[in-house]
Amino acid sequence: MEMNRIKEALKEKGLTQVWLARELDKGFKMVNAYACNRKQPSLETLFRIAEILQVSVKDLLVDNKKEEK
Repeated sequence: MEMNRIKEALKEKGLTQVWLARELDKGFKMVNAYACNRKQPSLETLFRIAEILQVSVKDLLVDNKKEEK
């Protein structure tokens, strides 16, 4: 079950997890865990990711009401 849209947001912007890891000053494995929804970022980190990607935090969160048909 997806909890965040970090991977999708990166793809939409044409950016990589490696790039995001550098921008966040975190290891690739941690960012990959966020992107693959194995681990959820702290709120502080989520806000930082949104700032870096120039999207709203809401855009990084999955809307469970919008289920794909």
